[in-house]
Amino acid sequence: MSGSIIIFYGAVINPTSLTAYSAFPRSLLAVGPTGNIEWIIAEVLPHQLQDELVQRGCLSEHLVELKDGEFLIPGFIDTHTHAPQVPNMGTGQQYELLDWLEKVTFPTEAKFSDLEFAQRTYQKVVRQFIDAGTTTCCYYGTLHLEATKVLADIVHSYGQRAFVGKCNMNRESPHYYVEPSTSSSLADTRALITHVRSLPSGPSPQAASNEPLVQPILTPRFAISCTSDLLASLGEIASSDPTLRIQTHISENPQEVKYTKHLFPDANSYTDVYDKHGLLNKHTILAHAVHLEADEVELIRKRGAGISHCPTSNFNLRSGVAPVGVFLDKGIKVGLGTDVSGGFSHSILTAIQHASMASKVLSFHLPSPTVVPSLPASFANRHLPIPTLFYLATMGGASVCGLDAHIGSFAPGKAFDALLVTVKNGTGATSVHLDEEHKEKKLDEWLERFLFCGDDRNIERVYVQGRLVGGCTFTPAKPLNPAN
Repeated sequence: MSGSIIIFYGAVINPTSLTAYSAFPRSLLAVGPTGNIEWIIAEVLPHQLQDELVQRGCLSEHLVELKDGEFLIPGFIDTHTHAPQVPNMGTGQQYELLDWLEKVTFPTEAKFSDLEFAQRTYQKVVRQFIDAGTTTCCYYGTLHLEATKVLADIVHSYGQRAFVGKCNMNRESPHYYVEPSTSSSLADTRALITHVRSLPSGPSPQAASNEPLVQPILTPRFAISCTSDLLASLGEIASSDPTLRIQTHISENPQEVKYTKHLFPDANSYTDVYDKHGLLNKHTILAHAVHLEADEVELIRKRGAGISHCPTSNFNLRSGVAPVGVFLDKGIKVGLGTDVSGGFSHSILTAIQHASMASKVLSFHLPSPTVVPSLPASFANRHLPIPTLFYLATMGGASVCGLDAHIGSFAPGKAFDALLVTVKNGTGATSVHLDEEHKEKKLDEWLERFLFCGDDRNIERVYVQGRLVGGCTFTPAKPLNPAN
């Protein structure tokens, strides 16, 4: 953004807890030159607007007035996805996890040894995720060091906030797609960490997040694909670098769980495999967690790890339904993940919709109450209400990534990572009748319609750290050339 302040005037919807959000139709929100939110006024009536601007020393040319049917929300946070799997998104629906990896996924990922293919593909992939409203993304790359560097460079150039990891996988993989040794896997991992940390911090060194936009993340693909010595060495890297995040899979599929226990007979559980190797801590992001035992849930809680709920993938690959309500009742951090291409959509909106359906599937196992409470006292085996779904997509994801002090909601001092959404007539499938007289009540409807009927046509602008980086009205200045 420029060196001046920018002020938004209009509807602002902001998550406040797992059971509530605030929605004000006429808010003033100021974004400073560093891309951080400077101040927010919840409600300013139209006749008060100019006086408020003058009082704060702001010029009217810095004002962005939202139109009817437009509102601001925090950007979506995707806590688990595979950038190199986008080319095969929507295929292989007939398989479950392990067969799907062998027959669909590994052959596609192997193609990224070709750097020209990687660059061409990742340019499209990152643009798709940004325009779908993902302001922060946890990306798995392939096992290829150079291709994953390309991914990090493109993410950085496009201005998205992200964690980028190179997969560690030195066993139980096809001969054409496996790392030759533990030492080579570790060397490439260290090289990627160095490369990502050499990228410029972001649009402003004064930004309050004190976190670079693009960060490295340790990525043992899953326990099956890593020898014990590789996992232990990754654990040593993690312990020596306490800010380094970790991402991996856990208990996605019954056969995966069974085979993991076979490969690690000394571990008490799948979760214990990661714990014994020093890979389970407050910076760990565990994807899926569909088939955890009670003691595993408790261990995850004690270690402070977070869970990425990937319902689209879990339904699509017939993996099962994660008991998200149980995790929330335990106080475990939970965010949403698209898990492309086990999931067939790169949009967190789809994950929100399927998270709702997944919670309702679990609720079928209990007697249905005569009246479904809108805000349940507990979450286990109940449907997840709108505030909870909204929270998981924003603040929940920020907590899982360890960034909740900096992003995930609107507050002074936080980064302005935001979506300007429209549900006005003729836009996508969310068109609503705009009634100014009852606008306060309409905001709840606008949000619900967007979450359940919206798509990228409804996301007009995407902001990261105060910079306009995407959306359906955004035109990139020029094609990306990571070599520059």
